Amino acid sequence: MNAPKQRITVLGSTGSVGVSTLDVIARHPERFEVFALSAATKVDDMLAQCARFSPKFAVMASAPHATLLAEKLKQNGLSTRVLSGEGAIESIASHEEADAVMAAIVGAAGLGPCLAAARAGKRLLLANKEALVVGGELFMRTVREGGATLLPIDSEHSAIFQSLPEDPATWSRRIDKIILTASGGPFRTRAPETLSTVTPEQACAHPNWVMGRKISVDSATMMNKALEVIEARHLFGVRPEQIEVVIHPQSVVHSMVQFTDASVIAQLGTPDMRVPIAVGLAWPERIDSGAGRLDFRQMAALTFDAPDAALFPGLGLAWHALHAAPGTTAVLNAANEVAVEAFLDRRLRFDRIHAVNMETLEVVRPSNPASLADLLALDASARAAANAAALRFAA
Repeated sequence: MNAPKQRITVLGSTGSVGVSTLDVIARHPERFEVFALSAATKVDDMLAQCARFSPKFAVMASAPHATLLAEKLKQNGLSTRVLSGEGAIESIASHEEADAVMAAIVGAAGLGPCLAAARAGKRLLLANKEALVVGGELFMRTVREGGATLLPIDSEHSAIFQSLPEDPATWSRRIDKIILTASGGPFRTRAPETLSTVTPEQACAHPNWVMGRKISVDSATMMNKALEVIEARHLFGVRPEQIEVVIHPQSVVHSMVQFTDASVIAQLGTPDMRVPIAVGLAWPERIDSGAGRLDFRQMAALTFDAPDAALFPGLGLAWHALHAAPGTTAVLNAANEVAVEAFLDRRLRFDRIHAVNMETLEVVRPSNPASLADLLALDASARAAANAAALRFAA
């Protein structure tokens, strides 16, 4: 007798991770079916996804976009029910009929739905790093109390997860160090003094990965790696000093774990997000992801180097924030989201993103946020301060 299909909710289904998730799901119709989808503004993309996967629910961030989607679904004879707003997104994330939730909403906006899925005890595939960067211990406590299964989808954290023993109770005594790899982005070999002329188009042209605009800019500044350091600290229960970052331009080794006996286990693969997505969907089994296979005979070299602090000043903010007052990581995330948006809108020079982040950390001092409401209020204060800083540093 065949096992019942897993019913999957995909939050952020029209983004790059969401699209890759649906690609993996489509390869295994005998194992998975789409229960619900959510998106921000891409009505036509959502319409196409509803036509292909027939979800029970489709949620748009705003009522006008939801109304437009509902009209187009009706015109095409599709029966998917359309909802809108943050409450609706949280509802499909925690719905009793959903077995697993892919959390791929970009930014702090994904925290509420992630918490809802965790409270409901879902199999939570976490591609939204901000849920941990902003939520921190509150989020991890909710996962524990809700009985959720948390599986990291970021390629680096999935690599670490795959390299560790299956029993988390053994991690603390076995792990010596976690080594996160970073491609170095498109500006790895540039002189720091030339970064003032970087355009959004250049910053979004990642040499190895196909990603959304915001995370592409974060890769170019290496703020994505700073956020991943914070995420790794919470996911794997290690001290900040046990996390190291190395530049690995080939993006073949996705991360490594050094154990107390000095041995190192690494996870390798092609730079394709469908691999960690397939791991999360099928864990502990393995399924075809659609990604290409590595051919070691074609590899000229795998190289590693230390990050250049002058070229990537934002990276060190991870350890600074982890050693500061609780909530500082949420301030850093909010500041960076504002700064990156200003850069993409051509209101801020690329080399001033770090300046906005630094000034916001100096101005906003958190006071141990203990609830989602506290975190959202802190996020709002940090965004206000970052917007003011961005105006001062305006291009």
